[in-house]
Amino acid sequence: MKFLFASDSFKGTLSSERITQLLEAAAGRTFPGCETAGVPVADGGEGTIDAVISALNGTYRRLTVHGPLMEEAQSFYGEFEGDSAIIEMAAASGLPMVPADRRNPLNTTTYGTGELIRDALDRGYRKISIAIGGSATNDGGMGAMRALGVRFLDDQGNELEGRGRDLTRVADIDASRMHPAVAQAGFTVMCDVTNPLTGPDGATYTFGKQKGGTPEILDVLEGGMVRYAALLKEKLGVDVDKIPGAGAAGGLGAAFCVFLKANLKSGIDTVLDLVHFDSLLEGVDLVITGEGRMDWQSAFGKVPSGIGKRCRERGIPVAAIVGGMGDKAETIFDYGIDSIMTTINGSMDIEEALERAEELYISAADRTFRMLKAGMSLGRK
Repeated sequence: MKFLFASDSFKGTLSSERITQLLEAAAGRTFPGCETAGVPVADGGEGTIDAVISALNGTYRRLTVHGPLMEEAQSFYGEFEGDSAIIEMAAASGLPMVPADRRNPLNTTTYGTGELIRDALDRGYRKISIAIGGSATNDGGMGAMRALGVRFLDDQGNELEGRGRDLTRVADIDASRMHPAVAQAGFTVMCDVTNPLTGPDGATYTFGKQKGGTPEILDVLEGGMVRYAALLKEKLGVDVDKIPGAGAAGGLGAAFCVFLKANLKSGIDTVLDLVHFDSLLEGVDLVITGEGRMDWQSAFGKVPSGIGKRCRERGIPVAAIVGGMGDKAETIFDYGIDSIMTTINGSMDIEEALERAEELYISAADRTFRMLKAGMSLGRK
């Protein structure tokens, strides 16, 4: 009997690595001598770098960049397998980096994310994966591209900083000074949204409010974004509004596609490819995955659905252990997950559940393996 454990973390309580340890112990109690393997995973959001670095024995590169308000900020990215780097834009341009009373997407920039990319290129990395969730920005990616050498100019030829407010002022683009290593590198962007750059479903009106945008601010930004999209088409020949996902991270998705020729790809699929998940399935009888809360959203770009789909292609059953179940959680059964076991085993409030997270997970893991053993006995009769 061979088990593979690949669970997302339970945010704030159990890491992916700790969950693997608990599952290994539980499997040994019910199936002494069984073979187990584990790999930390994430869906392209929080914890993605940690999962990949842990799985591949990589290292962290820590450096000072400019944050969303151009303040100095401590940041990091991951290095692994010789020529590969993994970056989370939230580590340089994330919403939590901006105090609530200063959140205004007219003022924020992705410049720091560009600095992370520039540092990775300077250090010789040519396979770069970038997670772009959790942004504080709506600058169309101008800030990040400026850090890589692109100049955005107003109608007087003055260079713009690359903040959200500059969308209404940009009149020309000079990409002649782009970092030379960009042409030699391959960029994969972890993106699970399909929003266009402009329009009612675009970057500004879909995501701008949560970044501090009032209706008046959003109207200004949208007008600027329309101007920016037209300029990209005029100067660079790319109609970004025809690119699904261009509106991700306040238009950073558009800039990555236009200037870096990046490939936009599902976050969980990118992570599974990076950690060589498919090769780990060789000889596996059962995979156990999970997440803190499973509901209808779990079927769309989350860890369980990504793992379930890959295992289903190979005929490998998958069980999910989750903290709790929400609305239409059973939808996940259509995506390769065969069963769901919750850790909650009685009436309790969220505070108690979080405090007892490890104890409750151990109980759920034991119940899962005992149920599996019972099913195997039934099949022999």
